[in-house]
Amino acid sequence: LLIAEGTLQPGDRMPSVRNLHKQLSVSISTVLEAYRLLEDRGLIQARPQSGYYVKASITPPEEPTPSSPPIQASPVTDCLTWLVQSLQSRDTIQLGAAVPAMEMLPLSALNRAMGQVMRQNPLAAHSYDVPPGYEPLRHEIARRMIDRGCSVTPDEVMITNGAFEAVYLSLLATTQPGDTVAIESPTYYGLLDALEQLNLKALELPTHPRDGLSLEHLETALQKKQVQAIALVSNYSNPLGSCMNDAKKKQLADLVARYRVPLIEDDVAGDISHSAIRPKAIKAFDSTGLILYCASYSKTLSPGLRMGWCVAGQFQADVAQQKWTVNQCTAIALQMTVASFLQNGGYDRHLRQLRQAYQFQMAKMIQAICESFPAETKVTRPTGGHLLWVEIPGLDAMKLYKDAMDARISIAPGVIFSPSPSYGHCFRLNCSEPWRPKIEQAMQTLGRLIAAA
Repeated sequence: LLIAEGTLQPGDRMPSVRNLHKQLSVSISTVLEAYRLLEDRGLIQARPQSGYYVKASITPPEEPTPSSPPIQASPVTDCLTWLVQSLQSRDTIQLGAAVPAMEMLPLSALNRAMGQVMRQNPLAAHSYDVPPGYEPLRHEIARRMIDRGCSVTPDEVMITNGAFEAVYLSLLATTQPGDTVAIESPTYYGLLDALEQLNLKALELPTHPRDGLSLEHLETALQKKQVQAIALVSNYSNPLGSCMNDAKKKQLADLVARYRVPLIEDDVAGDISHSAIRPKAIKAFDSTGLILYCASYSKTLSPGLRMGWCVAGQFQADVAQQKWTVNQCTAIALQMTVASFLQNGGYDRHLRQLRQAYQFQMAKMIQAICESFPAETKVTRPTGGHLLWVEIPGLDAMKLYKDAMDARISIAPGVIFSPSPSYGHCFRLNCSEPWRPKIEQAMQTLGRLIAAA
């Protein structure tokens, strides 16, 4: 009633659970249940370690329409690596690079776990490891793959230096130079860089900002034998934030089985669902072993630990051989550290807080877009992850990128997410930074730069 009458305004802090418990003489569980009901109705929102707040009531901008890239295979050339590196400049407000803010990560707990590992394993922690990696870590990953809908054994899990190495090794194992790989459009620039390095062509396919790759266009390409592999992000893609539903994932797995074309699935962001339910992997519907599943803890625990893995199915031996050839092993001390953190339950507690924080920060970013950007702006509405894709008709995103860098703000211009010049009017925003006045001011500055362009 206080929210409906305007006594409590958007952004106001709700009374604490303990205060209401005392004032109303009801149990704490009753107050929590009432707050959960208000959350379900979209009226309030929990902030980690802070309490409950009235949710901002805004009319979100229109969503982008599905992409329509030129559907023809093309070489990937001139990846803008220099630009990607500039997105992480230390003296800028980080809205460009898709990395988690350090204060969002359980670094103190990880540091304690690492210290304990080094004390308890003074020799083993400095030893070489060999593929597939540290068995206790592989056991923990295999156990947690159940949440993704997958039933795998520790022997099927191979540890890699982040998800990107897993994807790179999977490409090495499934393609030959000159082959064509079907990809989402827009797609993660790191994948484009890998395709260029391996002399592979890309076939961009139309992609919906909510549910991902067009399976109709993919099947047409498969029927014409235009592609030798498929590579995509299944859950909360980069940069769109799209997430396939289970029916579409099963349909895609069926296409893979029917046409016998391997699929490389990158599920690096799947754990960052904004709800308590983690989406399944496409791998959950794999009946042939042709789906190579790649993931990591870079987006949820620590980007610097570089702790990823691959479940390669039919290609397990090939991926293991490529791993040995490329860099032999992943640091054993880091594997031990992550295994210890997963075993003590710290990861699950951390995820609950991270999911709530990213949901709140993304809502605040969308609100800032509504307030500061042109009325014709379109923006995605992901249900997980920490990335937003923005489209503004007529915008020169490269000019905005340069102007923003001059103002010490980084954004990711759309041109780096496609081998074709399709997204010059688009850019990606990172919502991982905790919402604070400097982020709000940066969004206002971007709005002024767009208006002045």
